[in-house]
Amino acid sequence: CGSEGDFISSECTKYKVSTCRDCVESGPGCAWCQKLNFTGLGEPDSVRCDTREQLLLKGCAADDIMDPRSLAETQEDKKGSQQQLSPQKVTLYLRPGFGSFVDKTVLPFVNTHPEKLRNPCPNKEKECQPPFAFRHVLRLTNNSNRFQTEVGKQLISGNLDAPEGGLDAMMQVAACLEEIGWRNVTRLLVFATDDGFHFAGDGKLGAILTPNDGRCHLEDNIYKRSNDFDYPSVGQLAHKLAENNIQPIFAVTKRMVKTYEKLTEVIPKSAVGELSDDSSNVVQLIKNAYNKLSSRVFLDHNMVPSTLRVTYDSFCSNGVSQVDQPRGDCDGVQINVPITFQVKVTATECIQEQSFVIRRWSQRGGR
Repeated sequence: CGSEGDFISSECTKYKVSTCRDCVESGPGCAWCQKLNFTGLGEPDSVRCDTREQLLLKGCAADDIMDPRSLAETQEDKKGSQQQLSPQKVTLYLRPGFGSFVDKTVLPFVNTHPEKLRNPCPNKEKECQPPFAFRHVLRLTNNSNRFQTEVGKQLISGNLDAPEGGLDAMMQVAACLEEIGWRNVTRLLVFATDDGFHFAGDGKLGAILTPNDGRCHLEDNIYKRSNDFDYPSVGQLAHKLAENNIQPIFAVTKRMVKTYEKLTEVIPKSAVGELSDDSSNVVQLIKNAYNKLSSRVFLDHNMVPSTLRVTYDSFCSNGVSQVDQPRGDCDGVQINVPITFQVKVTATECIQEQSFVIRRWSQRGGR
């Protein structure tokens, strides 16, 4: 769940609140605790909605608090210029997580000799970790230092054949929403690899005949039922990613670019970039790939009294115009291409002085 606002008040005035969306729409001071078992026996879900400070005092960890401040912070506006939307510049706060994958731990995908399972690397002097299908290492977090630490601690592993179990890993990331820590905001999945992928049917090589069920099977942050289910099909994975609004960015080495470009033709809202051999360009690659994704931009508002009528006129860069709509809506928006929204507020009678929040939000889409 997410919201954007220009300020955070010190109070949270709740009305009928039963969901995260209801909570953050109640006011700029409201935050929501998503921690499991946070409410006591017989307590309503509205207990999860309070100010950030109160939730922390009640024992809700900072990573479990859905707080409007975690999305955007006003930095600057261009003085003296005509502004279509303020702020014109924002700093985004990303919540990175991390996972790694190898392949199914049966022949012919990995060497099942006990010694090779302990250390699958050809060079016995090199320290490698045992193979696994997918390991969810770090839940999405605001703690960038912890992210860097966990990534730095990882050891390589190995398998026998060239393709890897990447689609298995992606399916678990897309299916395990609570375990991964996805919020209802833009969801990006950066998939980095130097090789191809197994897909539905390949499991038969290891006597794995049961089709992938597209469900979450993480136990202790490990995909432990990998050897029970076949790999997902590309179409099945594409459906799960679209269902949960997850946009993959494939960061792959030069020889794999064409392979994954074909994959992006089947998976909507995806992009691919070439990863250097030492991965030194990964940040720029992600920026470039993200900019290839078009965006759908909306304007809407929080609750207003019945005596106020708020409508939107949208003038989009693709030539589409909509007038007198309940919200602003432009699709296919690209970086540095302007669009225009006009907001009309009509009062049917004289009212007391009051305010309401107009919010901008977006959905990233296909190329």
